[in-house]
Amino acid sequence: MDALQTIGFKPTTDAFENPTEDEIILLWQSFRSAGLSDKEAWDAIVAGIALDMAFSRSETLPRIEH
Repeated sequence: MDALQTIGFKPTTDAFENPTEDEIILLWQSFRSAGLSDKEAWDAIVAGIALDMAFSRSETLPRIEH
């Protein structure tokens, strides 16, 4: 894919749009292994989901590729 195609590329789905139960559990385990308590890890996941819902991406906003 050349640079112009990369700029115009818009994925049809977001990888984090619909996390599975397994992905959430793996994220929780990752937070736990980083030193968070059970409750802190769960609160971080819930806060992330809430922020994602509150500030959901608009289809009219451009996506920036890193």
